Amino acid sequence: MLIRDATAEDWPEIWTIMRQIVATGEHFTSDPDMTPERGRAAWMDKSGGRVFVVLDDDGRIVGSANMHPNHHGPGAHVANAGFMVDPACEGRGIGQALGEHVLEQARRDGYLAMQFNAVVETNTRAVRLWQALGFDILATVPEAFRHPRLGLVGLHIMHRRL
Repeated sequence: MLIRDATAEDWPEIWTIMRQIVATGEHFTSDPDMTPERGRAAWMDKSGGRVFVVLDDDGRIVGSANMHPNHHGPGAHVANAGFMVDPACEGRGIGQALGEHVLEQARRDGYLAMQFNAVVETNTRAVRLWQALGFDILATVPEAFRHPRLGLVGLHIMHRRL
């Protein structure tokens, strides 16, 4: 497994993963009917951001993360990030490796903390991973996410110092 900075040429493979995940409506606050153009703007083109990809042994992209300031100005020292792993590759440690990589890169880039603003509380795999990587749940916004199968569920705000 190799993790590297993404390039513009990686977008089609990233979009293939993103489209699958966002379309379920279960894990991201993004519109399930997102277009490739809106997806690219949301994932690849964030101000002050970086995008990473995970390659499997065959050179295929199996995961991606974006990292950027959670806020600008006086709040720019806190990073925010999003993570997606190809659903066909879940359970192989890709998310953990990508999370560790992004946390280390955030430290190197001078961030002092990382905050996630909207972790769906029913995404228990993600919640367990972030807690294992040192994140705390600061609060849960009740009924802030309309899950397609479970109805209204909470969104966690998670944080950790770097």
